[in-house]
Amino acid sequence: MLKNWTQTKKPAFDRQGAVQMNEIAQTIFAPIYPVIARQALDITGISRGLCLDIGSGPAMLAIAVARNAPEMDVVAVDFSDDSLAIATENIKNAHLEHRISARKGDVHHLPIDDGRANLIVSRGSMFFWKDLLEAFQEMYRVLAPGGAAYIGGGFGSLELREQVVAAMLKRDPTWDCSTRKKTDDEKIKRFKEMFREIGCNRHTIINNETGFWLVFFKEA
Repeated sequence: MLKNWTQTKKPAFDRQGAVQMNEIAQTIFAPIYPVIARQALDITGISRGLCLDIGSGPAMLAIAVARNAPEMDVVAVDFSDDSLAIATENIKNAHLEHRISARKGDVHHLPIDDGRANLIVSRGSMFFWKDLLEAFQEMYRVLAPGGAAYIGGGFGSLELREQVVAAMLKRDPTWDCSTRKKTDDEKIKRFKEMFREIGCNRHTIINNETGFWLVFFKEA
C-alpha cells in the first residue's frame, strides 16, 4: 500500500460529520462548486457523457457539474451511507434526479465498468484516500479512452479562497485544510512518478494559491 502522504488528519465520516459537511457545503463553501465545475469542464474539454464525482459527500460538485453540462449524466460516489442519504435529498431538491444518481462505492474499488467514465471529478476527497496509487489506477481503469479526470482541492479563485478560509476560521479557529497551502516539490515529484507507474502519459499539475489539482487524460 502506498500511504497517502497528503493526509493531514483523520476525518470523521459518521452521521454527525456528514450533517456538518452538508451544512458548510450549502453555506460557506457553496460559491466554490459552480466555479470548480466550470474549471473542470473547461480544462478537460469534456462536457458530455458520464461524469463521476468521487467522494461526493453531499453531492454539491455533482450538482454543479450537471447544471453546467446539460449533456452529461453524473454519478455521485461515496462510501458513507449517511452522506449518500444527504446527497440523494440534495439531488432531489435540485430537481436533477433524472440526471444524477448517488451510488455507494470506494475510490479503491469503483462500482463502474472499465472505460465507462468520460469525466471524473473530486474535490477535497483525495487527501483522505488510503492508497493513492491504487486509487489512481482504479480511476484510470474506469476512464473511457479520451476521458479525463480533475482531482484535488481548491476554491476556484483567490477571492473565494480568502472568503472561505476567513469564514471557516471564524467558525472554528482550529480548522485545518490541506488545500490552504501549496504542495511542495517533493510531493509533486511523487505524483509524477505515480502517473508514470499507472501508464498515464498526459497529465498536468496545477499548484497555486487557489488550490492543487491533478488533471490527467486517458489516450483515445
